[in-house]
Amino acid sequence: MAFWNLSTLEPKRKHRWLLYLNNSKIPSYAVKVTDKPSFTINETEHNFFGHKFYYPGQVAWNEISVTLVDPIHDDTSKALLTVLENSGYQPPTEHENDMLNTVSKADSVKALGPTIKLEQVTGVDQKNKVVEEWELHNPWIKEVKFGDLDYASDDMVEITLSIRYDWATYLSKRP
Repeated sequence: MAFWNLSTLEPKRKHRWLLYLNNSKIPSYAVKVTDKPSFTINETEHNFFGHKFYYPGQVAWNEISVTLVDPIHDDTSKALLTVLENSGYQPPTEHENDMLNTVSKADSVKALGPTIKLEQVTGVDQKNKVVEEWELHNPWIKEVKFGDLDYASDDMVEITLSIRYDWATYLSKRP
């Protein structure tokens, strides 16, 4: 029997997912686009008698990009600035002691939450069951771009994040 003849077979779909940025107070509905985790295996090159040989090295998990919309009620810009403050950042002031505070990994991970969860779900006909779950461990925000403004556009304001994490785990949940 051919693959597409099975009415019960359903591929994972790009538009059925939720991203949870746990401690940040950013609601899941504000997340518009996200990358899934990916990794790169570094290589080591060895030259021997005019030949090159390659060996796998360390695994490096790549950062993800997340695009958010900025609603007025659940102010995403404010939430991200709070994450920055909770990461240890304070703008310089006249008080010398305030200038000694810096961002740390421990505080940055705590501000965002120890893990970020990305869930892919089935359709409504299967009661939106989770079929795939990723957890990104020790995440912290590496970059925030608060978007742009344009008098000629009625688009929503978008915020782009780059999130760095140490590793990801995957859990497949077949419905």
